[in-house]
Amino acid sequence: MKIMIVEDDPIIRELLGETIEKWGLEIVKVENFDEVLKTFLTFEPHLLLLDINLPSFDGFYWCGKIRELSKVPIIFISSRDTPMDMIMSMNMGGDDFVQKPFDTNVLMAKINALLRRSYSYIESKPLVLEHKGIVLNLKDWDLHFGEEKTSLTKTEFIILNLLMENKGEIVSRNKIMRSLWKDENFIDNNTLTVNVTRLRRKLADLGKENFILTKKGEGYIIQ
Repeated sequence: MKIMIVEDDPIIRELLGETIEKWGLEIVKVENFDEVLKTFLTFEPHLLLLDINLPSFDGFYWCGKIRELSKVPIIFISSRDTPMDMIMSMNMGGDDFVQKPFDTNVLMAKINALLRRSYSYIESKPLVLEHKGIVLNLKDWDLHFGEEKTSLTKTEFIILNLLMENKGEIVSRNKIMRSLWKDENFIDNNTLTVNVTRLRRKLADLGKENFILTKKGEGYIIQ
């Protein structure tokens, strides 16, 4: 998958490039901002990261030009934060808006989710899961919130992964135990309770309390 970066700040441009390449994606970084469309047509990216404030023509202009030719996913990245800028981004054909300064883990979660939605025919597993700023890395079981990070045990990871995959829905205790041990007859409820308590403590230490809610007699939910 190829990602095109249109950002005139060289420090941010390099940071974006290094972050994306770490996840095995190919990049092209635009440096001649009079040739954004030409570079787009030559490179044929699967997703575009587009700053609003650019030399000569702004990101809205280039988004309009690209939308005349392609439905490629576009994420606007900007220091602007007014409602009008966000509305303009969506009205011009943008798919998402990320405000600077941004968390690279959250940005990668958005990129991955947008690629997955846009190219559903490509069988690719997500690299991270993100919800309300909590980012779960599926490769190393690390949990991020802002600048804070903690590591999960295998059991804690399986529980949180299942809950985040089913966010907005109650996940029964039996379903969680089946995921952990395949057959809930080999485990008791106390063991699950202990692991959920430890997981909640780690989330609280990151600054995210009440992320996992208990539905008495039913199970757990992330809303």
